[in-house]
Amino acid sequence: MNVSGLLITLGVLFLAGLVADQLGRATHLPRVTALLFLGLIAGNADTGVIPRDFAMWFDEISIVALTMVAFLLGGSLTRQNLVRHGRAILAISISIVVVTIIIVTGGLTAIGLPPGLALVLAAIATATAPAAMTDVIQQSGVSNGFTETLKGVVAIDDVWGLMVFSIALVLAGHTDGWVSVTTTALWDFGGAILLGVVLGVPSAYLTGRLKPGEPMQAEAIGIVFLTAGFALWLEVSFLVAGMVVGATIGNLARHHDRAFHEIEHIQWPFMILFFLLAGATLDIESFGLMGWAGVLFLILRTMARLIGGYCGARLGGLPVRHAYWYGPALLPQAGVAVGMALVAGEQFPHWAASIMAFTLASTVVFEVLGPPLTLFSIRRTADTK
Repeated sequence: MNVSGLLITLGVLFLAGLVADQLGRATHLPRVTALLFLGLIAGNADTGVIPRDFAMWFDEISIVALTMVAFLLGGSLTRQNLVRHGRAILAISISIVVVTIIIVTGGLTAIGLPPGLALVLAAIATATAPAAMTDVIQQSGVSNGFTETLKGVVAIDDVWGLMVFSIALVLAGHTDGWVSVTTTALWDFGGAILLGVVLGVPSAYLTGRLKPGEPMQAEAIGIVFLTAGFALWLEVSFLVAGMVVGATIGNLARHHDRAFHEIEHIQWPFMILFFLLAGATLDIESFGLMGWAGVLFLILRTMARLIGGYCGARLGGLPVRHAYWYGPALLPQAGVAVGMALVAGEQFPHWAASIMAFTLASTVVFEVLGPPLTLFSIRRTADTK
């Protein structure tokens, strides 16, 4: 793509983001859903609005956008928030993962899918969409116990999901055995945590020292890009690394909290590109490949979220009026699931087509229908503390 084409495309996409934002305000539809629809239409209608070579940048843009999201979510895991909501965050996140594995694996096995394939699909079903949920929470303008707990759950539930996914690969018949997968998983998480601490500790003490307020945006962007770049270079999870950096700064930086505000201010342009390209790259033809088993997969994941969210909230000591809404609020699913599916497809080539069909179809459904349910759930609890 030449320079003029690049600038025109960026201009159109950013203005499309403005349209989606205004549409969301007028219709109470989450702006991420509007962006996904716009991307879906532009990317699948051969309009040329989103050129194919520009859509190929989706991976790079998603890494930056998701690292920003992880950074913000990590910032919500402060000591104060964990003292107030830590029990509920752990209970809900673990409950949803466990219930999803049981219900989805059992249901798909019961209709005749190979147990190994059913287990892998169940592990993929544990993933959520942190970017979409974070934006919906911000758009809602609601800040109460429900949204604080929800941010904490979103911050760590994909960590549990990735751990379960690593185990599922072994149990489903991974040829390299426990040692290889365990070593990879330990490095993916342990290395990411170590990287997050190494970058987060000096950032907590050094940022905001040069000239109050002015250098903070450059510092915040620099931290995010360094985190994403080093994570890719070391081949560790950039989501976990970003979350650890955010949590470290949030807990150690006593002299400011502007890094999180600055990221909130600049993340929207990246999110516009992320969701438009996510919509443009969604494969709607995958619906025709999954059949009735895929429809059941969607139903089973929904049931697992509703049951797991409610049970986890009650185990976490939350009131019933909140407990009913954690499941619907946690329905969105996106990039992490697709990443899992790609890994699983490489390990099990004979299941690759089925895994991708199920995952892409569920991503389309839950990324489009999930955010409105998240927003609805937040608003149902908006009058509570």
